Amino acid sequence: MGALLYCLKRADNPTLPLTFPSFTQTSELSSKSNANATSSFATVSAVCSSLCDFGWSILKSSLVEDDKTPIRSGDGAVEFRPVEISTLAFSLDQVKQIKDKLRVAINDVIAGIIFCGTRLYMQGRGNKMQNSNSTALVLLNTRNIDGYKSLKEMVKVGKETAWGNRFTFLHASVPDPIIDETFNPLEFVFRTKKIIKKKRSSLAVHLTGQILETLRKYRGPEAAAQYIHTLLKNSSMTISNMIGPAEQMALADHPIKGLYFMVVGVPQSLTITVMSYMRKLRIAVGVEKGFIDSQNFISCLQNAFELTFKAANKSG
Repeated sequence: MGALLYCLKRADNPTLPLTFPSFTQTSELSSKSNANATSSFATVSAVCSSLCDFGWSILKSSLVEDDKTPIRSGDGAVEFRPVEISTLAFSLDQVKQIKDKLRVAINDVIAGIIFCGTRLYMQGRGNKMQNSNSTALVLLNTRNIDGYKSLKEMVKVGKETAWGNRFTFLHASVPDPIIDETFNPLEFVFRTKKIIKKKRSSLAVHLTGQILETLRKYRGPEAAAQYIHTLLKNSSMTISNMIGPAEQMALADHPIKGLYFMVVGVPQSLTITVMSYMRKLRIAVGVEKGFIDSQNFISCLQNAFELTFKAANKSG
């Protein structure tokens, strides 16, 4: 993505660089989180939790598979089947409004809406599937940089700007639906916040990253790719997000109205990516064609967003 952004210029003034949301707050939160994590790792319970999470990650990469559900066919060679891609956009200001009302992170809001929409879709496709075991793989960037780097900076030799992918996975169980008369979509946001906070404070995320790096160094990229392939195959969905430019971009003097990215060729029936651009948050959904109804799924995500937005405003 860095190489692509390097080829794009600002539509209003090509001589000015693209600007991105500040990473200062994220860094501060990350430092605070790391400090809290360091303190919590000193306790026996935190160590046990990390070992359990890491053991679960190993099992998911080898033996344990998610249930077959309306979002996971479980068939072999899914990565070679046709993929249907659909998108929808939310107002970034409205997403931030939800964040401020609930006092959570933007990622908690986004993931909560995605999980709520996913469960609504699963519930609509069959009630017997609504409490099934479904796991989402959340991609985490482990590159040690404090913001956007240009292509020239990326190819320079150095630890902070080394070229290539640096990532790990966070396993997040899709929260079970709340099926009663007092259904509250905000519960998905709060549950998601709890799950992600627990996983982020676990050493399992870092250990998983170390496994990938060790496999790549000592057994070659094929072994690392096989590990990732099995991890994806045994899970139900992948969620990946990226912060995009705040200004409108242009390619060869042609303004770009919308921008999204998609991961294809993975052994999953459902892949979701999120990218901000020009005060809009665009969600792209890649599904196994003929198995998942993409338009129905998009409608469920839209419904989940509207329900969450209304509930958040009422809670304030």
